[in-house]
Amino acid sequence: MIRVLIVDDSATARHILKEILESDRRIEVVGLAADAFIARDMIIELKPDVICLDVEMPRMDGVTFLQKLMSHFPTPVVMVSSLTRKSAQVTLDALEAGAVDYVAKPHSNIYDGKDEIRDELIQKVIDASYARVQKVIPKSRVGVNRLSIAETTKKVIAIGSSTGGTEALKVVLQGMPKNSPAIIIVQHMPDSFITPFAARLDALCDIDVKVAKNGDFLEIGTAYIAQGGLHMVLRRSGARYYIEIGEGKKVSGHCPSVDVLFNSVSKVAGANALGVILTGMGADGAKGMFNMHQAGAKTIAQSEETCVVFGMPKEAIKLGGVDKIVPLGDISQSIVTILSTLS
Repeated sequence: MIRVLIVDDSATARHILKEILESDRRIEVVGLAADAFIARDMIIELKPDVICLDVEMPRMDGVTFLQKLMSHFPTPVVMVSSLTRKSAQVTLDALEAGAVDYVAKPHSNIYDGKDEIRDELIQKVIDASYARVQKVIPKSRVGVNRLSIAETTKKVIAIGSSTGGTEALKVVLQGMPKNSPAIIIVQHMPDSFITPFAARLDALCDIDVKVAKNGDFLEIGTAYIAQGGLHMVLRRSGARYYIEIGEGKKVSGHCPSVDVLFNSVSKVAGANALGVILTGMGADGAKGMFNMHQAGAKTIAQSEETCVVFGMPKEAIKLGGVDKIVPLGDISQSIVTILSTLS
């Protein structure tokens, strides 16, 4: 049984969320708390496996409470709030503070919209129960060797990530030099979050970070993040790579899909590509990374001890498509080292 504590200032929301979660026999709601101070005492007493936490609460908001929780009693947290839909910035703050995932309450009355969020909430709570949360997120270590990358438009870096990936991507991209080859990224998240997420990374990194647009030609020193709800593939026109974006069915359970991106990279870039698979639930990207490996690309998987969820990297490793398994804090340096040896 997955033991869950629900923290929400609305009594109605608390009981609806309890009803939803306990409709799945794998989940037991062990406590209901109206604010952060009540929750603090219940966490110490009950030691829940997962916490469902609202953002907007009296006395102490959810993000502030989350920051304190992760400093003293790290526990997997799923943010559940109407604000996650209205304000992507608040959600990103929560993920940065250590939340594993997020679910938006319905726009309308939560009772009327409970069926709308049931499956997503249950699945994300179950996924969160497998998450490894840490007091301190590893920092990217930057060395002088990163300056040795030769500027070339032939090389391309493809990255896939999911649960826990927003912070993992920040660590990796902050370690990349300005003359890095172009980077194309699929991170599983709603489209409304992609633009503020890219803007936040752009402000933190030496490289430019932007939302990918259909027809974008890849430029050195730029990372392109796939839009939500659309697949992204790599194409080539003469000597230049460009991005193609379009609608399509979910692949490996997702749209955009890491498998779709990696498969296209294997065909278009071959041995000139480097693939990286980061933390995430499920297996999206594992087959695509294997195909990249078969095509001669170098490949890296994030190590288990530094993943929030060791799902996607684990599956890629099991398929035999991974050259190196690297802790999160060392991935950017490993990318640079590998690229410096490619002709």
